[in-house]
Amino acid sequence: MYICRLKICYRMKRVLVITYYWPPTGGSGVQRWVKFAKYLPMQGWQPVIYTPENPELASIDHSLEEEIPKEAEVLKKRILEPYGIWRMFTGQKKGPAQENGKKKSGNGFMKKASMWIRGNFFIPDPRCLWIRPSVRFLKKYLKEHPVDIIVSTGPPQSMHLIARKVSLATGIPWVADFRDPWTKIFYFKHLMLGKAAAKRHAVLEKKVLDDATAIVAVSPLVQKDFQEMTSTPVHLITNGFDECDFDFPAENDGYFNVTHTGLLTKEGNPVELWKALADKCRNDEDFRSKFRLILVGKTDKEVIESISEAGLDGFLHDHGYQNHSTAVRFQKNASLLILPIREEPETKAILPGKLFEYMAAGKPILGVGTREGAMAQVLQETESGVILDWTDRKETSDYIEKCWLQFKEGKEPETGKDLKRYSRKELTRRMAELFDSLIS
Repeated sequence: MYICRLKICYRMKRVLVITYYWPPTGGSGVQRWVKFAKYLPMQGWQPVIYTPENPELASIDHSLEEEIPKEAEVLKKRILEPYGIWRMFTGQKKGPAQENGKKKSGNGFMKKASMWIRGNFFIPDPRCLWIRPSVRFLKKYLKEHPVDIIVSTGPPQSMHLIARKVSLATGIPWVADFRDPWTKIFYFKHLMLGKAAAKRHAVLEKKVLDDATAIVAVSPLVQKDFQEMTSTPVHLITNGFDECDFDFPAENDGYFNVTHTGLLTKEGNPVELWKALADKCRNDEDFRSKFRLILVGKTDKEVIESISEAGLDGFLHDHGYQNHSTAVRFQKNASLLILPIREEPETKAILPGKLFEYMAAGKPILGVGTREGAMAQVLQETESGVILDWTDRKETSDYIEKCWLQFKEGKEPETGKDLKRYSRKELTRRMAELFDSLIS
């Protein structure tokens, strides 16, 4: 693409982005590179997106298609995945599993069997069958349509293996963008890996880290872990929020809305939070008349059952899966945003993508998890809220009381210090700066 201004013509630099997740697929895994693609042309970079034509759609969000800039070139190639066989054995239907937002756990035996097969036969993940045809396609494409930088974003980690082979074959600089860790992600230990499979994962991870021109991590603790494993420079570029998404006034409906948006799993079920809210309802008639528990997104049935057991059925407003723009509106209209993370030690290193949107919404955040992790550090630095232990009902009750009193007094919460560094425009500027340094 060529752009002319003041009679000076220059070629917009091109970046090939290899990603499994792309609109109309919904969810947090899509938003990172949709937002980078949206703002990269402003930094002189044209995004060229390579993505499957027929991916598994956990959810659909057509609103994200509106974010794709006109400068973007999107390449799609069919992918062969083993999930069709898995669905046949488990009785699941093809397509987005929304079911009014309630996520089923599935048959226990079949889940374990499919997990074992997935971990030991499809390495690093079930998208590995796409590696070889993608490498062939991209090597041919790049001969006629050169790019300046290659980016792979994972998981799925197969995207990194595609980029590695293409980069080694063409000599094009390559940035491996890790939205989550590889062997240190929380579910890795649940894959029931044999010794050979575990070793293969470690070998592939090391090859990716060593052969990439640069690595990007989204959390300082993940950045530290990767840097200890390789001499390749590891950069920190977190997830963030798009100011354009929040450019509307909040609507005060008169209720004390305790809100969660996104996926809420049984592994992160904040049981003590539900009990603390139930205690408050029993002991405070005014709170009971104003309180609403709002869920927006897919929720495991065990979580719904836990809410019911706490006696909060009458206060629950479960909206199920909604598109991104609707979820943002619920965030801005909340009185208190809740952010439970999975009760796994590996989550200490994770910065959930929705954390940054919660902060942009300008409402207090009650995190449930470990106080020693990356999320706790960001909440403290930005003065956006607190993170309390999964079992700490008293401090949870105290924080709810503090937010309730602010609500009753009509006080606007003072949250969100120095958030500009997490804006999508600023993060894209930093990503483009990295690209420029690699081709200079």
